[in-house]
Amino acid sequence: MDYLLSLAVDPAAWIALLALIAMEVVLGIDNLIFIAILTNRLPEHQREKGRRIGIGLALIMRLLLLGSIAFIVKLTNPLFSVLGQEFSSRDLILITGGLFLVWKATKEIHHRVDLDPGPDLFDRKNVSLGFAAAMGQIVMLDVVFSVDSIITAVGMTEHVPIMIIAVVVAVLTMLLAANPLSNFIIANPTIVMLALGFLLMIGTALIAEGFGVKVPKGYIYAAMAFSALVEGLNMIERRSRRSRPD
Repeated sequence: MDYLLSLAVDPAAWIALLALIAMEVVLGIDNLIFIAILTNRLPEHQREKGRRIGIGLALIMRLLLLGSIAFIVKLTNPLFSVLGQEFSSRDLILITGGLFLVWKATKEIHHRVDLDPGPDLFDRKNVSLGFAAAMGQIVMLDVVFSVDSIITAVGMTEHVPIMIIAVVVAVLTMLLAANPLSNFIIANPTIVMLALGFLLMIGTALIAEGFGVKVPKGYIYAAMAFSALVEGLNMIERRSRRSRPD
C-alpha cells in the first residue's frame, strides 16, 4: 500500500502514466483496425459480440503477460543466429504475425478488386466468415500486438501498477471506439481499402522489426494520419459533388 501511495504522489509516475497511456492507445489502433475489418465480415447479429470478445481477449492477454513480466523480458533473448542475424522469441512472433497480416490484407484486397477471382487461393465461394474462424484469427493477432504492447510498456517504466492502468485505459478506449469505427467503415466502403493498406504496411513493419530493421512507429502513424486526411478530403469532395445542383 505504501508503494502505491508513493506512486500516487510522485509527479514522475504521473508523467510516465500519461506517456504510456498515449503509447498504448496508439499501439492499440493496429489491433482495433484488424478487429473492425474482420468482424465486419461476420453476420450482422454477431458483429458487436465478436468485437467485444476480441477486445476482451486483448485485455486478458495483456494482463496475463503483465503478470509474467520475467517471461516477457526473456522473449527478447536470442534463440539462434542465421548469417550473423540473431533471432529471439519476440522476433519470431513479430515475423509470424506480420506475415499473417500481409497475407490477410492481400487476400481481402484481392477480393475487392477482382469480383470473379476464380477457383484459386482467394476463392470466395463463401464471403461470410465463421464466428470461430474470426475469433481464432483475432486471438492470433491479439497475441502479436499484446507482446509488442507489453514489451513497449516494460521499456517505458518499471512500475507494474502504471503498466496495468495504462493497458486497461487503452483497451477500454478500444472498446469504446470499436463500434463507431466499424460502422464508419461499413458506411464508407472506400475506407476499407485504406484500412487494408494500413494493415499491409503494419504487417510489413512487423516483419522488418522481426529481422532487426527498426522502423520508427512515428513514421508509420504519420503516414496513416496523412492518408486518412487525404481520404477525408475526398469524402468531403464526393458529398459536395452529390449535393451540388445539376
